[in-house]
Amino acid sequence: MSASTSIATLPSPPSFLRRYLFTTDHKTVGKQYFFLSLAAVLVGTVLSLLMRIHIVWPKAAIPFFGQIKPENYLALLTMHGTLMVFFVLSTVPQNGFGSYFLPLQLGAKEMAFPWVSMAGFWITMLSFLILIAAFFVPGGASLAGWTQYPPLSAIAASGPGQGRGTDLWLLSIGLFCLASVFSATNFIVTTLKHRTRGMKLMRMPLTCWTWFVAAILILLAFSVLLVATIMLLLDRNAGTSFFVPSGLLVGGAAVDHQGGSPLLWQHLFWFFGHPEVYIAILPGMGITSHLLSVFSRKPVFGYKAMVGATIAIGFLGFLVWGHHMFVSGMNPYAGFAFSTLTTAIAVPSAVKTFNWLGTIWHGRIRFTVPLLFSVGFVSLFITGGLTGPILAQPALDIYLHDTYFVVAHFHLIMAMAGLFAIFAATYFWFPKMFGRMMNQRLGVLHFWISFLGAYAIFMPMHLLGIAGHPRRYSELTGVQYVAVLAPLQTFVTVAAIITIASQFLFLANFFWSMFKGAPAGENPWQCTTLEWRLPSPTPRRGFGDEAPVVSHGPYEYSVPGAESDFLMQDAAPTP
Repeated sequence: MSASTSIATLPSPPSFLRRYLFTTDHKTVGKQYFFLSLAAVLVGTVLSLLMRIHIVWPKAAIPFFGQIKPENYLALLTMHGTLMVFFVLSTVPQNGFGSYFLPLQLGAKEMAFPWVSMAGFWITMLSFLILIAAFFVPGGASLAGWTQYPPLSAIAASGPGQGRGTDLWLLSIGLFCLASVFSATNFIVTTLKHRTRGMKLMRMPLTCWTWFVAAILILLAFSVLLVATIMLLLDRNAGTSFFVPSGLLVGGAAVDHQGGSPLLWQHLFWFFGHPEVYIAILPGMGITSHLLSVFSRKPVFGYKAMVGATIAIGFLGFLVWGHHMFVSGMNPYAGFAFSTLTTAIAVPSAVKTFNWLGTIWHGRIRFTVPLLFSVGFVSLFITGGLTGPILAQPALDIYLHDTYFVVAHFHLIMAMAGLFAIFAATYFWFPKMFGRMMNQRLGVLHFWISFLGAYAIFMPMHLLGIAGHPRRYSELTGVQYVAVLAPLQTFVTVAAIITIASQFLFLANFFWSMFKGAPAGENPWQCTTLEWRLPSPTPRRGFGDEAPVVSHGPYEYSVPGAESDFLMQDAAPTP
């Protein structure tokens, strides 16, 4: 074959649009999800800051926003919760890091359905843009909360933001559910069918196990929420009555609906909503298990028990949704059943916690930034989890349910623990994604301010809840027993301002290191899993046609007789 003929048959390099925007490369798709979530968390954080300022200084005129009215506060609350739960905690740990690293850790060339990866991202992007557009329609964004309880959410005339703003919210979340189902199917098939030779299920890293189980939860839970959002849209725009009861008066006029049940929405929503907690936190658990082993230079303590606990958490997560509805007039026998199952889910969570402690016990610990955030995850997960059994008791939950106690509980165990896992994964995999190291000193400073700030913000909220402070109140002056709690709210707001400001350390470190950070070697952390067999940053073709052959488990550290203290998964079999 002549040289000219050979050159002519080579595939032409992809255009900019095909390489960086409309790409099927799982690594680029993972980065796209990451930066989308980064945009969402910045918007969501600004909204939370506006809420904190308004609670303490309700008459303040904020630049660009003016004085926040009570209905505007509820819209901020709704959009903050929606952005953080869906577009941050449900997106970057699973679709961001998972899309990038699942095929690499399994030794696969690509995801099972590359076009589905691309479609999933762009549907998610469209969903995000539709949600943000709700701020700019007449009436503004929805004020029914991220749970969108009917009949408030089902009647357009029930308040400002309940018209087109709520329609856009439902359309956005419906599209997000569709994209999530696409991505989950891709994850499941990739895990089951595209593992490289020798990569048995019990040789997979725990990150892959948690992405796999979370994908199953997404497939089942988001399908239900998708149907629920369609039903609520039909109630609002097509005259159906799935969730709107008869005899309802809005503004003194009877609503032309009959036979619906608002509790039906609660059942459907929380059948999604509680698995959603584990969709957000399971990837963080896998990342934490992974990093504690890497930086303790020890195998994961009880690998099989960790896999079993992951599966048990996923299974039990679908059986406890009713504990969100103890105040709905639930039959006491049903309440007892949900309470018992909720308490039972603490068992596999405790297995994971003790195994994390067992992993670092007597380890040769390397105090890197990823390890610090992983230990921070364990601390926040334990602290937030300790209040779970309290809220699992109907007699206690009835008092605490609508107070700041619940806000503190789910922010610690879901939001802050989830964010710490995201930070840990970012600092850890940054060299593989961008070929450079993030600054260690800035990372340590970022960790300590964020860690102390998380406790300074949310521990006092437990006290507010015990004192009976209702959540969702836009200001403190209207109720006397709430007004006396203003000093504690001021403390929380100041702590929030400092903690939010410290995140600029992370942003500066991240973007500076992308271009000016110290070059990373192929395996700067001395890890065993397959992604570290490739150069940093990961080449476009990944493993290409040279699929690795796995002979070892994912956590073979400090192996007796080995030349180094770690053994790569594709190293030659030991005799």
